Amino acid sequence: MTTKNTMTIINTALKAAIQAGEEIIKIYNDPNSDFSVEKKADNSPLTIADKASHKVIEAALINTGIPILSEEGKTIDYAERKSWETFWLIDPLDGTKEFIKKNGEFTVNIALVTKGKPVMGIIYVPVSRTLYFGSEEEGAWKMEQADQACRLETLKNKGQKLPAPSATATFKIVGSRSHMSAETEAYIKQLKKAHSHIEIVSKGSSLKICMVAEGVANEYPRFGPTMEWDTAAGHAIANAAGKKLWLTDLSGELQYNKENLLNPYFIVK
Repeated sequence: MTTKNTMTIINTALKAAIQAGEEIIKIYNDPNSDFSVEKKADNSPLTIADKASHKVIEAALINTGIPILSEEGKTIDYAERKSWETFWLIDPLDGTKEFIKKNGEFTVNIALVTKGKPVMGIIYVPVSRTLYFGSEEEGAWKMEQADQACRLETLKNKGQKLPAPSATATFKIVGSRSHMSAETEAYIKQLKKAHSHIEIVSKGSSLKICMVAEGVANEYPRFGPTMEWDTAAGHAIANAAGKKLWLTDLSGELQYNKENLLNPYFIVK
């Protein structure tokens, strides 16, 4: 059962995700914005929208008293964070490449991690105003046209419980819009031996995980680099929908708050 404190934490995070998304959209839709693309240390792109989203989320979540680890926040040494039992893990703008391409396939990701496991996740899609939520206690939900008034109660009254029933016989594999490795292609080739009808769907950002959680795709194999903040929110939503983010040998699930925040390869199913 969700306690009053847990409810407050969830509602604070829901509002933060939507507020951050609205901040991103202002920049996205501004005809005078050049997105001011910079390069981070790993050569991945960073925009003013990433920074603006981070500021909004940090300002909202700091009041919860729970420590914050964000892709765009300050680097926190493992020596300090290894003692964290619970913390926020955030990607203020997941899919920066998709944002720059202006294809709409980018998200705001907020996860709550406890003892190395994501226990609550929120993914908000600023362009469509679609909200995904999942937690161990409340299950997984999707809501269209979410706004800042959205609360957990609203989600459960007006949202759709995930996974949605699927009537298709086609086995759908979701792949990256910007990354398709040789290992992924080899894995898909193996799946074709087991399934007569396979469809490959391309999608950007953490929306790939959402598609499996939602039941509109069967698997998302990821044989390429991701960081913990890329997957934590989606992982929580997938778990709440009865799915898992497996290591590729299926020996266990992804773990969080590792010394090295780089994820191993994984499969969502």
